[in-house]
Amino acid sequence: MSRRCELTGKGVQTGNLVSHSNRKTRTRFLPNLVNVTLVSDALARAVRLRISAAALRSVEHRGGLDAFLAKAREEELSQNARELKREIAKKRDEAAAAA
Repeated sequence: MSRRCELTGKGVQTGNLVSHSNRKTRTRFLPNLVNVTLVSDALARAVRLRISAAALRSVEHRGGLDAFLAKAREEELSQNARELKREIAKKRDEAAAAA
């Protein structure tokens, strides 16, 4: 399992730890990934994702998983999230056609 957010694409970054004497040591900065279960209103089911804490706040701010995925770019999403986005769009289109 890679250390990458499934919704935002945020991953591992590298950099230097700099001491008081200005010595530089290479290090890795890991994203704050959490396993969460989010509910999709359109699909009426729960979805398990591994996302960053910042992405979780963004999902809440945009009004849920469905709204977040509707605005998200395909390149940033994982394969699992892309399939989920297509399912949600398909359900919304079916609901709009039925109405």
